Amino acid sequence: MLTIESTRFAEAAVFVPDVYADERGIFKEVWSRPKYAAACAGMPLVWDQDSLSRSARNVLRGMHYDFRMAKLVQCLHGEIYDCIVDLRRESPTYLQWEGFTLSAGNHRQLLVPAGFGHGFLARSDEVIVHYKNSVPFDPKTEGAVSWRNPQIGIVWPLDGAQPILSAKDAAVPLDALP
Repeated sequence: MLTIESTRFAEAAVFVPDVYADERGIFKEVWSRPKYAAACAGMPLVWDQDSLSRSARNVLRGMHYDFRMAKLVQCLHGEIYDCIVDLRRESPTYLQWEGFTLSAGNHRQLLVPAGFGHGFLARSDEVIVHYKNSVPFDPKTEGAVSWRNPQIGIVWPLDGAQPILSAKDAAVPLDALP
């Protein structure tokens, strides 16, 4: 079984797989082509690359995009505040965003459609995030918008802390849009 939670975007979804727990721990399927195909028409069913990141509390990664790439994102350890923003200029939801809490405990997976920016804030001391990518990463087709772009207006739950950014993310112009 696979639970699907809708988002404000028709193309995005949150999936929650069944989790089987006992005294030994847990078991869950993190990807099953037949189950996800039945659950979500239009979802990529072939993933070309899996990636993993490890981050400390208050690390903010994003907001990155590649108009060719869809992602299926899940937090394997810790908790993140994960955001997506519609960067498709022709879309009626252009520049709208939505945030989601993904954690090892809630088992939620976020489908990030192609054409969307994606980023997350680490909310626990250590997080491990797994991404399934529909196409291989290519630095020539990757772009970024600022995590604090006022035209988008993402409200990050920083609780007064300053985010820890990569040099590349810190250098993204505040108002730049694709």
